[in-house]
Amino acid sequence: MEPFKKLDGLVTILDLPNVDTDQIIPKQFLKRIERTGFGPFLFYDWRFFDGSSSLNPDFEMNAKRYEGAKILVTRANFGCGSSREHAPWALLDYGFSAIIAPSFADIFYNNCFKNGILPITLKTEDVETLFCAVREMEGFRLSVDLETQKVQASNGLCFSFDVDAHRKHCLFNGLDDISLTLVHVDKIQRYEERKILAGRH
Repeated sequence: MEPFKKLDGLVTILDLPNVDTDQIIPKQFLKRIERTGFGPFLFYDWRFFDGSSSLNPDFEMNAKRYEGAKILVTRANFGCGSSREHAPWALLDYGFSAIIAPSFADIFYNNCFKNGILPITLKTEDVETLFCAVREMEGFRLSVDLETQKVQASNGLCFSFDVDAHRKHCLFNGLDDISLTLVHVDKIQRYEERKILAGRH
């Protein structure tokens, strides 16, 4: 997992509450066993016309001005529904490294940290301010600093966010669950060696 320390990126918006994981990555695309390759199918039912590969121009995120966005601003309860880890995989594979919303579903929120995405919870009025700024200013960008826990824009907007200390440590250092265990590999090996020696007596 890549460490997340600072991110400066273009912002796009998804103006819908209660976006569930089946809309983030529909079930028919869950056949892959790798973590990559899900990005093209992100928000598939909204981004594309039914049964085709043609982009739906009425879906705001499809606008050319948002191409290459790294930060998604959306509404409350993002990531609700099933616990599929494919949802953050699809978001990350598409190019998003941070998501800003008033609230997230708990399991999705946890899965984001485990997969290198920073989910940022801001007040509803602050998220609304960001929506307005993005729509008013083409090419609107944000700078996200995990160490200082601040989100800043060139137009002077600045918001602070909270993050659990352990999650912050893991994301800042690029530690997923496996990497976190491997930090203690020396202790694990010594324990295994003691067990083997004990079994010989």
